Parts: sequence; structure tokens; C-alpha cells
Amino acid sequence: MASLLCVCLLLAAAAATSPGRLVPYDLLYADGVRAYFARDWGRAAELLQRALHSYAGLRAARRACRAACRREAAFLGEPPGAGPWEAALFGRVLQRADCLQHCLGRQLGAAPSAHRASHAIRRDFEQREPYNYLQVAFFQLKKLDQAVSAAHTFFVANPQHLQMREDIEKYRRMSGVKSDNFRDLEATPHWEAYEAGVQHYNADEYLQAVARLEESLTEALSALEECRALCEGPWEDEDDEEEEMQPGLYEAIAAHYIQVLKCRQQCVLEIATKPGRISATEDFIPSHLDLLQFAYDQVGNQALAAECAASYLLFYPADEPMLEKMKVYRTVLGEDTAVTARESIQHYVQRSLMEKKLIYYAVEHLGGTFNDPDLWTPDELIPENLKEKHREDQEKQKQETLDVEGRKKRGPLPFEGIAVTMDSHQMNGTQRVVFDGVLTESECKDLLRLTKAAGEAGDGYRARRSPHTPHERFEGLTVLKAMQLAQNGDVDWRDAKLLLQASEKSRKIIESYFTPGKKLHFSFTHLVCRTAVDEEQEGRMDLSHPVHADNCLLDPEGQECWREPPAYVYRDYSGILYLNDDFQGGGLFFTEMDTVTVTAEVHPKCGRLVAFSSGKENPHGVWAVSRGRRCAIALWYTHSQEHAEQERVKAEELMEQRAVEQDRPDGEEHQEADHRGRSSSELPVPSGGARPTSRRHKPGSDRTQHPKELRARDEF
Repeated sequence: MASLLCVCLLLAAAAATSPGRLVPYDLLYADGVRAYFARDWGRAAELLQRALHSYAGLRAARRACRAACRREAAFLGEPPGAGPWEAALFGRVLQRADCLQHCLGRQLGAAPSAHRASHAIRRDFEQREPYNYLQVAFFQLKKLDQAVSAAHTFFVANPQHLQMREDIEKYRRMSGVKSDNFRDLEATPHWEAYEAGVQHYNADEYLQAVARLEESLTEALSALEECRALCEGPWEDEDDEEEEMQPGLYEAIAAHYIQVLKCRQQCVLEIATKPGRISATEDFIPSHLDLLQFAYDQVGNQALAAECAASYLLFYPADEPMLEKMKVYRTVLGEDTAVTARESIQHYVQRSLMEKKLIYYAVEHLGGTFNDPDLWTPDELIPENLKEKHREDQEKQKQETLDVEGRKKRGPLPFEGIAVTMDSHQMNGTQRVVFDGVLTESECKDLLRLTKAAGEAGDGYRARRSPHTPHERFEGLTVLKAMQLAQNGDVDWRDAKLLLQASEKSRKIIESYFTPGKKLHFSFTHLVCRTAVDEEQEGRMDLSHPVHADNCLLDPEGQECWREPPAYVYRDYSGILYLNDDFQGGGLFFTEMDTVTVTAEVHPKCGRLVAFSSGKENPHGVWAVSRGRRCAIALWYTHSQEHAEQERVKAEELMEQRAVEQDRPDGEEHQEADHRGRSSSELPVPSGGARPTSRRHKPGSDRTQHPKELRARDEF
């Protein structure tokens, strides 16, 4: 115990250099938010910065104390004078607890329990919410550089936040703002190094790639240890509202211990998840070793290449390509040369397997679930009764692969006079096609007349600034809005009906070509026109619509597309049916995942339909409309009936109602028309723009429940 006290005194001495007692971060945060809403910007900025500093200090203190006490009160070996097993085990447990209490008390200047914040406050700090308030406070204080850094720091972790996206664009256009101001104050070193290393690797710059990937691997393993240390916190009761019998001594110890082990296992997902993303990069640690193995081989260092290969094989011992490379390395280095895996990786794998074994035992015998974060977990480690679910998941994935392959068998087109102008091969990609002859010149003119009549009718259809560029104005008309305008007599019923018919014809063509025998449902239909703002074209450098994918969030630097909200993850196929070509620019183009390398272009013309799958295989954008007005019907489809377009159902009901009215005697029709004239203003008219976003609400979190809502980003 004397040695433990010595460690605690040393840590206390180090803490003494920091100014006074560490004030709980949740109290500082609450005071800072209160000052923010009182518009006391100086005090708000000070308190929010102190809250962030306190939050970082608390985490650092916990990591430091747990590391120090783990060394001083180790569980390995037999303590002096050990008696029965309970004294041997719990004696060390009590010593570890005593060390932590003293160490944290000295470092924090108060009882550790004073720093237990609510789950909501912890989530705010994890999502960088204080920076959201800070950027406004700094802006009001005329501290533009700090405002930009705070805004950028928040936006990196919350790229779906629409208001912050607009703020960032405003900052970019402000004079006095430097590119260096857009820095992430919470940047994780391993992600910066990893992305730089991958860029060098892809550019065949292997010496630079090796340096940055080694740095990334070291930083990632260090971040992993820090995350694991923070898992040893208080018991988190997942069902704290339910009153149930409290567990006994050993059940409570086992439950808390398994919770800690599960938390430690999930740390690999935390470090493998880029800020602002939900999905983790698969095989994050093994992928470092795979890249390093190849890079070292390219620069002629076969010894280190072999070491990385041996380390990789700890994760996937039966990987045939890597085993073949190991044979080559042994031949080059000589059979007598010992090739071993890195000690840090050996420790990582052995410890992870030990924890998995304990967790799977607990799940099998004590109940509960475990979402194994690793793809490399050996099959023999999983209990037999849990393997069945594992096999079912694999079979489901295999079946989905077979479905994709089956979709490649194209079906016949359901209409005559339609030609396939370009297929996937000609467009240098997959799941892409261009059809011509879908509409006649007369039909295109009728639909263009619909856009003009709707614009003259006003009521939300007037041209307004594009959400994607200040150099264009756009108008958007949904099928339901078209029917409502027709019902009010503002547009011709035949033109509104043609919009329904043209989009349905497109659906049948795309379904028969891509997914014969598998139903495609409308997800969203939008008749959109984009008009160049003449006085805004000089020196223009942007696009009409930036490069994106339709059902995932494109990450060009990481060469990934994250299929997670706020992306419309349920969308399977997309289409654009063009109505005119009397304008400049406005063509569709496809790119590689880097969003820069153009692989194919499609030039608009009346009756041309371009269709493609909505995933990461088809990043696309729209060139700037530099003169004139470009009109097209934008179409999205889904295999999921629950996400079918509800507005379309209502529009079809109105059309059927109109057909019934036309069959009635004149008197009844006039009476019904009078009734409609009195009640038409009460019909619900959905907004075509993005809804205001609360600072405390994640945009897109309710999208799966309300697929009928329209968003500005829906429009090409």
C-alpha cells in the first residue's frame, strides 16, 4: 500500500501544476449554454471552452490513474501473504479501487462522483455540440478565426447538419477567412495519418506511404488503449427504469466485468470510425498490415514486409495470397531467417481472443447478446448454439450476392420504339444505361408547358435559389402538387396526368431492364427545372449539383460510401427523364469514388432516360447550367414497399376521382366542383424545401419513418 500511496502522491504533484480544482464539465456546460441564450457571448465562450477543457482533463485523469494503478495493483501473480483465493483476488481489487479513488481525488480536486454527468450531456460532448454554440459566440465577439475553427470542428463530426453546412459556406465567402482557419480542433492523429498514407499508397509513393501508415498504426493502437481504459467506468444499467431483483455478489461482478469486456471489444470500431460517420472501416488494424506489407515490398525492404505479412496472418491464418507471399519472402530472406509477427500485434490478437472467449461463454451460459466487431474471429471460438445465427447471416449475404448477379440478366423492354443508346460497358461502369425515345417531342412540350403554368400559378413554385449553387434558380413540382394545381384549374389535367404516365413508363422500363421479376416502387418523383442566373455566370467554377451517390454518403478521401442516414439508404435505382436541350451545360456525368475522375457523360435531350443503381458504384454530378433553363423528371425507386412514395398514391387517387367525375351527369359534376372550390385550400401541401434544423436534433433521424417528406437535396 505504501507504493500505491507513492504513485498517488506523484500524480497529485503533477496535478498540482494545473490551476486549482477541476470543475465538473457538465456544470460549466450548463452555465455556458445559459449565457449563450442570454446573449452574453463573452461569458458563453469562456464557459464553453472551460467545459471542453474540463471534459478533456477528466478523461486524461481517468486514463492516467487507471494506467498507473494497473501497474501498481496488478492482478497477475500472487500478492504477499496470500491466503484463501478470495483474499488473493479481492485484496487486489480493493487495492486497485483505493488507488483509483486517491489518484482521481488528487487530480480532480474533488470526489470522482462529482464528475458523473448525465447520458445526454455525455452524448453532447461526444457529438461536439459545445462547438456548435462556440462558433456563434465567437462570431458575435468578432473572433472570426476561432468561429471558423469551432464551426469546422463541429461540422466534421456532424456533416448532415444543414444549418452548419450553410454557415461553413458563408465563412468560405467572407473576406479575412483563411483556409488554415478550417481546422479540426478535435482531430484524431491516426485518421489524419491513415488517410495521408492511403493517398500516398494509391499514388505509388510507397516510401511516404510506409511512414504515414506506420504512424497511423501506432496512433491507432494508442487510441485503442485509451478507449479501453475509459471502459472501466461505472456500471451502465441499460434497463434502469425497470424494477427488478438486484443481482447477487458474483452475478453483479460478472455482469459488470462482461460489460467492460464488451466495451473494450467495441473500441476497435470507435477508432475505425471516421468523425462524422456511423459505420466503421472494416478490418482497420489488419488493413494497415496488408498495406504496409505491400508498400515495404515495393521499396525493397522484404524483412519488414515479411514481418507485416506474418502479423496479418495472425488475423487470417488461412489467407492463401498472404501465405504465398510469405513463401516468397522466406525464399528471398533465406529459410534460416526467423520471421515473426510484431509483438504489439501478437499482444493485441491474444488479448482480444481471450476477451471474446469470456464474452461468448457469458452469452452462452448467462444470457445476453454480443455483436462481435471483428470479421477475423475464428469460427471455433463461437459456441455451437450461436454459430447457427452466424451461418444464417452468411447465407443471407450469399443470397443477396446471387440476387445482384441475377439482376445482371436483362429483361426485354416493355415498349416499342425505345432504344438503348449506351449500356454499362460503353459508360465505363456498372448498372448504368441510357434509353432514347421514351417521350415524343409533343409530350416534352406538354410537360414543359406544365412547368410554365405551375410557375404562373405561384403557390410555392416560383423560382428560388438552388440549394447547391448561388448561380442558378430552380423550380420543383411533385406529382401530388401537379394534381392539386389541376384540381384548382391552374394547370391542364392532361398535362398533370402525363407527368404520372411518363414517370410510370420510366419505372416499367427501368424495372424490366435492371430487375426483371422484382417489383420497383417509386421512392420520389420530382419535375425539376434549373435556370442559369445570367448576371452570376462570370468566373463561375462550381457545379449545378456536386458529385454524390443516391443511397450513401460519399467519402472521396477514404474511398468509401457510407450507407447510413441522412442518406436515403432504401433507394435502389435512380433515373432522369430529360425534357429539353435548349440550354448550355447541365449534362450528367459519372466519376470514380474520388469524385474527380470522370468516367462517362450524358447529354440531355427530349425523351432521353438515363438510369443507374443508386449505390457507391455510381457517383454522379451535374455540370453547371450556364445559359437557359434545363428541365427533367428526377426519379428514385426502391424495392422496399414500406418506403414507397405516399404522395404518388394521393395523386393517383385524385386522378381516379377526376375520371369518376367526368363520367357523372353535368349537375353532379358542377356541385362537386363547387364543393372543391370551397375546400381546396384545406388540402395539405407538403413543402419542397428542407425543414429548419434544430441544433439539438439530428437532421434525417426521422427520414425512414416519413419517406414522403421532400428535401432540397432530392433534386438533381
